[in-house]
Amino acid sequence: MALGEILEANGYEIDYYDKRLKKPLDDVIRDLNFTVLAIPSDVTPELLPKLPHHIPLIIATKGFLSDMLFRDFNDYMVLSGPGFASDIAAKKTTYLTATDQRIIDMFTTDFLTFDYTTDKKGVLMCGALKNVYAIKAGLLGLERDSAPWQDYIKAVCKEMKMVLVANGASSDTVDLACGRGDLELTCGYPSRNYEYGDKLRQNPSYQAEKTVEGLTAINRLNRHEIEIPKQATILHKIMLKFSHES
Repeated sequence: MALGEILEANGYEIDYYDKRLKKPLDDVIRDLNFTVLAIPSDVTPELLPKLPHHIPLIIATKGFLSDMLFRDFNDYMVLSGPGFASDIAAKKTTYLTATDQRIIDMFTTDFLTFDYTTDKKGVLMCGALKNVYAIKAGLLGLERDSAPWQDYIKAVCKEMKMVLVANGASSDTVDLACGRGDLELTCGYPSRNYEYGDKLRQNPSYQAEKTVEGLTAINRLNRHEIEIPKQATILHKIMLKFSHES
């Protein structure tokens, strides 16, 4: 909805699909010029086969460790970065990453600015991994901007670069808004992933009542969807903890 309001303000005619609204998908996707994907990552595989693969796809969903799901699309691009939907809806100044100039042209406003990369795989990976690391930050009880928090961010950025390179992406992508910027935003309240880790630290039997994208990403990591170097010790410890609990 937050992204849709920007497009409407920029003069685009848009429509929404949400299965809870009981509006047929065929009615929504008729005569499309672009599709914007902005739904939880765990339900995306169910929807993707129903979308027109010849229409350009803008991926605004975070939680994918690879681009495997999107390789059948003729033209896809990624929009990511440190922006909570509530902040964007409130028109707070936000810095995002785009992998295509068309995204920048469509979404530019006086409160959104962009950096740019062609590394679609790296942007997707950053969007998933930062949620995993945010859960760990909550489990550690790290307070934003404290010395331990800053040390953790530094260590995670180094590790993320290692993971991206191991999977054929660019280490430089971690330095963009979609990487370090989004990591810093997510490793603290009001991030759902950080909140989940923090509450789990206080109550080991805590069950999340909201979508926690980091848990979906951890499950994908434990299914070996991407290569995790042995030196990525933070990630391996997170995977081990949640593989035991599951």
